[in-house]
Amino acid sequence: MPRMIHARTTIGLAVVVGTALAASPVIAVPALAASAGVIINEAYVNGGSAGASYLNKYVELYNPTDAAVDLSTMSLQYRSATAAANPTGVLPLSGTIPAGGHYLIQGTSNAANGEALPTPDATLSFSFAGGGGTLFLANQTTALSAPATGSLVNNPAVVDLLGYGTSNTFEGTPAAAPSVTTSLTRSSTTDSDVNSVDFSAVAPTPENSTGGQDPEPEEPSGPPTPASIAEIQGTTDTSPLAGQRVVTRGVVTASYPTGGLNGYVIQTPGTGGALDLASHAASDAVFVFSSATVQQATVGAYVEVTGAVSEYQGLTEVTVASGGLTVLAEAATPPAPATIAVPTDAAQRESLESMLIAPVGDYTVTDNYDTNFYGSVVLTAGSEPLVTPTSVTEPGSAEYRALLAANEAAKVTLDDGSSTDFSSSANSSTPLPYLTVEAPVRIGAGVTFTRPVVLDYRFEAWSLQPTQQLTAVNAAEVQPATFENTRTPAPAAVGGDAAVASFNVLNYFSTTGDELTGCSFYTDREGDPVTVNRGCDARGAAEQEDLDRQQAKIVSAINALDADVVSLEEIENSARFGEARDAALAQLTAALNAAAGADTWAFVPSPSAIPADEDVIRTAFIYKPAVITTVGPSVILDDPAFVNARDPLSQVFALADGGDDSQFMVIVNHFKSKSSGTGDDANQNDGQSGSNASRVRQANALVTFAADRKAETGIDRVLLSGDFNAYEKEDPIDVILAAGYTDIGEATGKKSYAFEGAVGSLDHVFASSAAAADVTGTDIWNINSVESIALEYSRYNYNALDLYRADPYRSSDHDPVVVGLALREDAPVDPGTPGTPSDPGAGVPSGGAGGAGGAASGRLAATGTDASPALFAALALLVLGAGFGHVALRRRRA
Repeated sequence: MPRMIHARTTIGLAVVVGTALAASPVIAVPALAASAGVIINEAYVNGGSAGASYLNKYVELYNPTDAAVDLSTMSLQYRSATAAANPTGVLPLSGTIPAGGHYLIQGTSNAANGEALPTPDATLSFSFAGGGGTLFLANQTTALSAPATGSLVNNPAVVDLLGYGTSNTFEGTPAAAPSVTTSLTRSSTTDSDVNSVDFSAVAPTPENSTGGQDPEPEEPSGPPTPASIAEIQGTTDTSPLAGQRVVTRGVVTASYPTGGLNGYVIQTPGTGGALDLASHAASDAVFVFSSATVQQATVGAYVEVTGAVSEYQGLTEVTVASGGLTVLAEAATPPAPATIAVPTDAAQRESLESMLIAPVGDYTVTDNYDTNFYGSVVLTAGSEPLVTPTSVTEPGSAEYRALLAANEAAKVTLDDGSSTDFSSSANSSTPLPYLTVEAPVRIGAGVTFTRPVVLDYRFEAWSLQPTQQLTAVNAAEVQPATFENTRTPAPAAVGGDAAVASFNVLNYFSTTGDELTGCSFYTDREGDPVTVNRGCDARGAAEQEDLDRQQAKIVSAINALDADVVSLEEIENSARFGEARDAALAQLTAALNAAAGADTWAFVPSPSAIPADEDVIRTAFIYKPAVITTVGPSVILDDPAFVNARDPLSQVFALADGGDDSQFMVIVNHFKSKSSGTGDDANQNDGQSGSNASRVRQANALVTFAADRKAETGIDRVLLSGDFNAYEKEDPIDVILAAGYTDIGEATGKKSYAFEGAVGSLDHVFASSAAAADVTGTDIWNINSVESIALEYSRYNYNALDLYRADPYRSSDHDPVVVGLALREDAPVDPGTPGTPSDPGAGVPSGGAGGAGGAASGRLAATGTDASPALFAALALLVLGAGFGHVALRRRRA
């Protein structure tokens, strides 16, 4: 039957992809006959790409029936994601597929990366795209005649089909596009005719008609060779005894009969303790892979094992069959945990592989994205998380590349002793480990180890495993570490006569997906829609109950900011839905007032001149009329540079009782995202990602617009706020700084965004020289980027663990920036560095998240210059810590 083997990789927004709807709120999946014969079981569409698991793309068929099926009348066909004509790729099939068997079709390769496939049953010459397309298993050997787009089921010419990613043709709704380390794999033999339900992105497991999969080590013949564990491990990353049958002894230090690891760890008696890594050349522990004997392997037992030595995805192990374990009666000195700091040197890590250790020194959470999916937390040594290279070094420079490598080398994953994917429907009823409401696992939080862990290499990353599978039930006895709670109830006090903030409201849409035709959804574990996936213009909540949860968190966060003007990004442009342009803005303002008191907030109405072609999301302003008044109408920049972004919006404000001298201007921005682009927008692999050229054009247009507005209004006190989708050292920021603006959030030493295990700021407030002189304080309130994504409204009820609260934490994925301004002529102004909070200790602990990104980035940022080699060396000392590798692939072994 199909394997249900799960990958651990960075995946998209949700747990399960939902269902296409008409304008009715009722979810309806048509009761159509699903395929009963041969089905498409798996599709790996990124073969050969950088980081790919396999060299070639492939499609695997499966025969769920009890009789062999002749394939000679069938073909595999492919049509691109947006095409509506005949499929362009056609491969007539031959041979048979056995009952309950598989049939492997090898495809083309994007490059020269990844393992070779098992021997394929067929080979095709045409390619299929990674981002989207349609694969047809046709009941004919010639090209299908322009099969219909949309949901295509019950076509007698189509035995089965898989539409994925951006495809316009699918069953029910398309499956989400997989990554380079995942394939689209069926979760059961039942074909429901809904691709998004039937297929999940998990670890690729190609199998041909003879049952060939990833080759397992063959059991060598002859008597086993006696060997110590250190002799099995050797002094390199490959065992000198690989492929040989050995017999060895050790004390069981960890055992994993549940959770998918299916094995245990043995270590030479009396080893460990205080080690000198300069002379400790070979590990004294090894992983024993043995589902047949793991139940007998009790922690503390002294055992003898007989089996074959192999390297499995970088981990040295002994595979032991039934009868290969003997529990010894003689006494043995237990191993002691090695009391060491987890080294960063790869050879030193190899010398500790599978050994029990008690980590010493400081460790900090630097990534918690996969905590939500796989119960793992990425750590680094020291008291600060890792910093995004282009936040502190010039893109593409030698310092950039060195820091990029240093960041990867600095990571180590604190795991849960399992390969469980908690986002899969099969595991969603199992509560996530580590995460609790009372003890959030936040980026920047300090880590305290309370129990020994095993250092091993799994899933393409060095990991620290508990000595048994960690669950929510056994956490009090098993969890090996605790996490500092670095939350603060409010941002630091910024002083001044008025405070200005910038807040990205995470696609706040008052138009819910169930009001529109064509929307598909991300759903919770019970199949209830939560957020819009694709198929319509809405990007936010699926239904009113979901909007209520999203809105409650945003309202809680904005009201806690204690700001008088807030620029907003990612709020619905309601004109795209046939309503007044400000409808969503008005709804959010009403919700804020319902919580804070009538008339506390007002919104800046849209100007009369609106660009003809706007995005479905927009920028906006809200303010407190008791403190602030608007001066004149708002003005939108209508410039071709923003054809793929949101148009900047400017507004002049003044103190309600302050007169003309208190006037200031704010221009809110939301530049083009870092998604891929073509032509001059193509990713240059210098750390700035795609569409950088667009962002540079937008920065140039913005500073020109700001200059024009200053000339029109006579106001020199100008703030440029928003989500610029560019880190501090990137080209668009250089344009703004060169125009005379100061990034006043930089001196806080904090960062507003977290991505792939590092923190940096995409959200900024830039001040003109006149505005910078009046800044009394600045804070980046770390309430969103450092929190687990599991807390978002979009993850409501995706797991049995209920982490949703109507509080500020994870109300968005970007952190708000707050700035205090002295606007009265007689107001005292702190002559210190702009961006320094007037009360830096108020509510924000030193370091921590209060300070994600903190000291290291703050020291570099304060120089106002590019990072020199000497500065980089100092930074490297801070970011180099305990770990290596990037969590990319998790494979359950049975």
